[in-house]
Amino acid sequence: MNDTPIGILLGLLVFLIICSGFFSSSETGMMSLNRYRLSHRAKNKDRAALRVSRLLERPDRLIGVILIGNNFVNILASSIATIIAIRLYGDAGIAIATALLTFVILIFAEVTPKTLAALNPERVAYPSSLILEPLLKLMYPLVLMVNGITNGLLKLMGVNQNDSSNDQLTPEELRTVVLEAGAMIPRRHKTMLLSILDLESMTVNDIMIPRHEVQGIDLNDPIESILEQVQNCRHTRLVLYKGDINNVLGILHMRNAARFVARANPTKENLLAEAREPYFIPETTPLQTQLLHFQKLKRRIGIVVDEYGDVMGIVTLEDILEEIVGDFTSPMNGQNDEIKPDAGGNFVVDGTASIRDINKSLDWALPVDGPKTLNGLIIEQLESIPEAHVCLKIGPYRLETIEISGNLVQKVRCWAQD
Repeated sequence: MNDTPIGILLGLLVFLIICSGFFSSSETGMMSLNRYRLSHRAKNKDRAALRVSRLLERPDRLIGVILIGNNFVNILASSIATIIAIRLYGDAGIAIATALLTFVILIFAEVTPKTLAALNPERVAYPSSLILEPLLKLMYPLVLMVNGITNGLLKLMGVNQNDSSNDQLTPEELRTVVLEAGAMIPRRHKTMLLSILDLESMTVNDIMIPRHEVQGIDLNDPIESILEQVQNCRHTRLVLYKGDINNVLGILHMRNAARFVARANPTKENLLAEAREPYFIPETTPLQTQLLHFQKLKRRIGIVVDEYGDVMGIVTLEDILEEIVGDFTSPMNGQNDEIKPDAGGNFVVDGTASIRDINKSLDWALPVDGPKTLNGLIIEQLESIPEAHVCLKIGPYRLETIEISGNLVQKVRCWAQD
């Protein structure tokens, strides 16, 4: 080595520094890869992704071969640099070689290649795997020995090498991934994905049609009145009850109601025979669970009941699907009938309007963890039923009652303050 020309030694030194940069960048690139994108490409039979996936199946072996190679070239580079420096500067060359080589390796073999790999992991990791995979096979006995010693030391320290961290995402982490996806996911699709995640935290009580808005047929009514209701019904299904809606007897589909109307002398018994038995749902059932129940039982409508068995309202399959994809239909006038703008730029809202609907229509953030309607929210804030018109503030929103009837706030003027 002492007789080797300095030019050749310098060329070998440069080559070793390049190799050191390769090992440093490949380590960072491999560890910085997006595992979900890698898994997707591997499922699509992408050769580079399959090759990288094989290497990452045993990260200890991958890191082993990278560090063995990196340390080998760095130590060899240090020896060659020392020889060159001694031949040029004598004994003082040792200190010079140490200082210069440390600076060169730090800049050209560590910081620069690792930064490049961290910013573009796929552009570094995939090409690097072409060299790392055969290198791992070539150095397998040495890598196996190093890993065996390392794993033994880890066991002595109480670390189990098999207890790797779980790569599965929690719902909140998945929500963050969706929100940060940017233009990669269309806004419409992003909204749907977030709505699906919200199903787990919502119950049927959040979206049900309250009992006072449920349209049904009282079997105590005269048969003529029942026939008129069936013929003029605008809904696909009707609730059949007797005397009180808490006494639900069945759910009538309009397709079956046509046979009832076509009879020569229809009776209430005929109507009840065409109905399907009611399906009751506890009000605390999560929407995600209820969606699966609808699918399993082949149902499209359920009667929501409280813990005492009293009917609270109804919920349909369409109601749950609209929480995911948005409204299927629009009101005939093209606007939400419960929320109307006034001449002053504010909004006149029905007291029975759902707070969730208000938030979605106006892009507001009224609290939804308590009462479900605007009337209930106002009463909760006031802690009493208002006897005269009042104005209150909830966060950045102003609510002014403009119509009160009995124990119900009928109309409210709302606006958001800047």
